[in-house]
Amino acid sequence: MQNIQGSVVALVTPMNPDGTIDFDSLKKLVDWHIKAGTSAIVSVGTTGESATLNHYEHIEVIKKTLDYSENRLPVIAGTGANSTQEAIDLTKEAFNLGCKFSLQVTPYYNKPPQQGMKEHFLSVADSTSAEIILYNVPGRTSCDLLPSTVAELIEHPKIIGIKEALADSQRIKELVTIRDNSDPEFILLSGDDPTFCYAMGEGFNGVISVAANIIPEISSKIANLCLIKHFQEASQLNQKYDDLYDLLFCQSNPIPVKWMLKQMHFIQSGIRLPLIELDPTYHNEVESILKSLSIINENY
Repeated sequence: MQNIQGSVVALVTPMNPDGTIDFDSLKKLVDWHIKAGTSAIVSVGTTGESATLNHYEHIEVIKKTLDYSENRLPVIAGTGANSTQEAIDLTKEAFNLGCKFSLQVTPYYNKPPQQGMKEHFLSVADSTSAEIILYNVPGRTSCDLLPSTVAELIEHPKIIGIKEALADSQRIKELVTIRDNSDPEFILLSGDDPTFCYAMGEGFNGVISVAANIIPEISSKIANLCLIKHFQEASQLNQKYDDLYDLLFCQSNPIPVKWMLKQMHFIQSGIRLPLIELDPTYHNEVESILKSLSIINENY
């Protein structure tokens, strides 16, 4: 199994101004991340606008990402859904393309009980040869996968990790304890840029990051410092980017990150409704932060 740790980018899906997918820009992004030391790529997760890509587009973006990566780093397919059968179908298709890892979000909108979520994830894991990373993000899904349920799911041989986006110190510590007592190989990944450095200090293996779209080399450096337990140095570097982390979520993700990448000349302006481009009231502040961090220059 390829090792999933360090800085994993939740990659945007580049689009043309008319909303069609810009595969040329996708290739450039994949090559950039490989050169920058990104550990793995999540293709068509939340940041990749999975909610508004149709089935064909969803699979095609995963396929192209795999093709462009040329096995130089792991690709994790975002193939979760609030329909268990849809999640199974997407995961099988991605695996057949050669994608060995799947990120499975909790079933959003349905608001299932813990037993329902457990059976959902077990059904997906039983139906495919892909290795499953659970994804808990209550702020978006209106359901919370509790540590007690994770403690049961960890026993399935195909469920290899979790992306935990709840920024709660007690939750982080509980998951570390469960992992240490049940399966030391179980992968713990933060899903929250502002607190990922803290989570890694507590024992997490890495982060699935929105910020890594903008600062891949820095995200990799911080995560790698944590992995070798140079936590003070990692924390000092991480603090320099606190304002960037905040602005990445000034509006719903991926609105800010796509606007930033446009200013960096990596992508065009395309984003799918009901999301729209970043509100102009944020433009000056975002530009100022990007310039102060030397992400763009004064004459961008």
